[in-house]
Amino acid sequence: MRDDRQNRQAAFAADGVVHIPAALSPAHVAAAERAFEWSIANPGPHAGAVLAGAAGAFFQDHANPAALPHYRDFAVDGGLAALIADVLGTQSLWLLYEQVWRKAGGATRRTPWHQDLAYVPMAGDHMATAWICLDPVAADMSLEFVPGSHRGPLYNPTAFSAVDEAAAMFADGIWPPLPPIEAERSRFPIVRWAVAPGDVILFHPAVLHGGAPTLAGQQRRTISLRVFGDDVTCSPRPDQGIAEIDRLAADDPDGDPIRFLAGKPEGTPFRHPAFAKLL
Repeated sequence: MRDDRQNRQAAFAADGVVHIPAALSPAHVAAAERAFEWSIANPGPHAGAVLAGAAGAFFQDHANPAALPHYRDFAVDGGLAALIADVLGTQSLWLLYEQVWRKAGGATRRTPWHQDLAYVPMAGDHMATAWICLDPVAADMSLEFVPGSHRGPLYNPTAFSAVDEAAAMFADGIWPPLPPIEAERSRFPIVRWAVAPGDVILFHPAVLHGGAPTLAGQQRRTISLRVFGDDVTCSPRPDQGIAEIDRLAADDPDGDPIRFLAGKPEGTPFRHPAFAKLL
């Protein structure tokens, strides 16, 4: 057990991603399924289609303000939060937000390569996404990662455009362009794993990742828990060249804690009472 713990910690530090088989018990997988179904039945203010308007669009919801009581059974009581904190090496752990994805019916296109951290005004080692798939996924249909890419740089992130896969979020020249990973796969040490219900893939939000398409007739139900710990600080993001609706820093953050913290100086502790403390 000690070797497993040390191996997980070492893999996350070096690669920015680790696969943890059977991290959730069958009872807590069932609790995760209940949480997922609650989110589908009670969409929050950010629910909608990813890649809307294109063939292969799929549903997502995130940061539903009413979600936490429905997620606590498996995220905290099931020991997942403690496991994540141990891998990260943090004493405290906060929930940035939950996110659900539902891919069902027709074929969905692969998710473009990206880094989650490019969209969020934070920096540090004590942060992670726990990717929990409620359906079995073969390795060749799973999420893919470029190990070690969490150490930088941050690239100009994809705009997730339904009409232009090359469209970037920020103006040219601010951050380097995303590398052509999909077009030149042999140049990159891509890793991926088959996953079963109960497995968790834990990754740093700066690691390059993408993939996970589905075929017609397949179902993919996924929960992502985005969390952070002790050493995380504010790190403002550019807003040149992007749509007003997508800008993080705002004179009136409208109660959004991420927008509020986007306006804080570099290095300010990333803390807000809206983020639930899990540990």
